[in-house]
Amino acid sequence: KQWYQRRVAITAGMVRSLHSSPVCHDESFEQAAKFIGAGCATVGVAGSGAGIGTVFGSLVEGYARNPSLKTQLFSYCVLGFALSEAMGLFCLMIAFMILFAL
Repeated sequence: KQWYQRRVAITAGMVRSLHSSPVCHDESFEQAAKFIGAGCATVGVAGSGAGIGTVFGSLVEGYARNPSLKTQLFSYCVLGFALSEAMGLFCLMIAFMILFAL
């Protein structure tokens, strides 16, 4: 029984020592997480650029195939440009919110 009591006493002391130290929050980890999150959020801006290129490329191709639909194709092009640019701006806004508002 003495061996068992000694083992329990050592284990109880170890558990107490584990809980005695306070948790330390390091600010550099939080800053690094912000930079990583903002970098991930700005990936959408590249998608917006590719989308705008696709929209105007399709406009040129559609106009080359049927020049009589110029006004209708241009209105669709402006709508596609606006939606694609809006998504890029939303991604950029989220990145700035992660960096400066959190």
